[in-house]
Amino acid sequence: MKTLLRDFSLSAAVAGFIATVISYAGPLVIIFQAAEAAHLSREVLSSWVWAISIGSAVLGIGLSLRYRVPVIIAWSAPGSALLVALLPGISLPEAVGAYLVSSLIIFLVGVSGAFDRIIGKLPAAVAAAMLAGILFSFGTGLFVSLQGKPLLVLAMFATYLICKRLMPRYAVLMVLLVGCSMALLAGDLHGEALVVGMATPVWITPAFSLSATLNIALPLVMVALTGQFVPGMAVLRASGYATPSGPIIASSALGTALLAPFGCHGLNLAAITAAICTGREANEDPGKRYVAGVMGGLCYLVLGIFGATLVSLFSAFPKELIAALAGLALFAAIAGALAGAMAVPTDREAALVTFLTTASGMSLFGLSAAFWGLIFGMATHLILNARRSVSRSESTAEALQPVDQ
Repeated sequence: MKTLLRDFSLSAAVAGFIATVISYAGPLVIIFQAAEAAHLSREVLSSWVWAISIGSAVLGIGLSLRYRVPVIIAWSAPGSALLVALLPGISLPEAVGAYLVSSLIIFLVGVSGAFDRIIGKLPAAVAAAMLAGILFSFGTGLFVSLQGKPLLVLAMFATYLICKRLMPRYAVLMVLLVGCSMALLAGDLHGEALVVGMATPVWITPAFSLSATLNIALPLVMVALTGQFVPGMAVLRASGYATPSGPIIASSALGTALLAPFGCHGLNLAAITAAICTGREANEDPGKRYVAGVMGGLCYLVLGIFGATLVSLFSAFPKELIAALAGLALFAAIAGALAGAMAVPTDREAALVTFLTTASGMSLFGLSAAFWGLIFGMATHLILNARRSVSRSESTAEALQPVDQ
């Protein structure tokens, strides 16, 4: 405690606060969409928000203090996006069972130290394409929402573009402020929905099924490893921190497993918001930036306790504002995923197959589009790469043949 007080700085505290607010400004909206699609009660949604907030708080504070590094833990936004399409067709107990299966797999990856080896084996383009396919509907949802409230959505879109140019880190936060202000002025904010109250955890007894495991657990593992932990570790490495990945991955998975029965779908190492806490803006001394991780965790703790208030606040917003905010919050993730999908020329066909299958929303034999996207994409990758390998081998063999004189 004395060390923390000695290393405390206002800039680090502000960085942690801003990172937390941005996490709630964008990714939390997707959870509300998933809950609405699945017709979850307000009590269950409040418990979900409580679980992901408390998990992010405890892990962020604990890991930051343990390694003296600004470790920012957050819930998986792409994982939340996956649930928007899947939860209506799968019962909540089965979904919780799938959360436990995915956290077990990720935990084993963390404790075994196999993270770097596994990531090296997976085709990065296929994983990125699956992520792009999952997020695709949120990008299009932004422009579909123009039909309902064109002035509101256009103002939010313009705010995003202007702030992305002038102060990119705070673009989503400014979009939220502008959207809320316009909704309030237009009388579109449903004040009667607002309540002030603390979240009450709701226990959900897990149920296990093969369908939920294939549809939810496996895509969650892929998204967590490739879409969350890889960029998250990259942010830490780029800032000069050599923190081992294994303990962070294993701790995040363990936290997810403990909180899954209360609705937590996945806790991961953050990347975008983490960059706010790992840079010079937090503190000139890299050894004191861990304070930002601790302060961010404390903010998560306070907001998580008042989860019922957060739920009512977002419920009071018009649905077009929520759709536009979710789409704009995921713009960077969609762009990065598309760029990664097309980055490897030899894997472009496989990535395209994965993207189209996942984005289509199709379902076959009770299995989701994300699952089939992985299957078809991997099959395309293996077949086309095998063909190229065989062609190269034949060409090499022909070149080594003796030439008759």
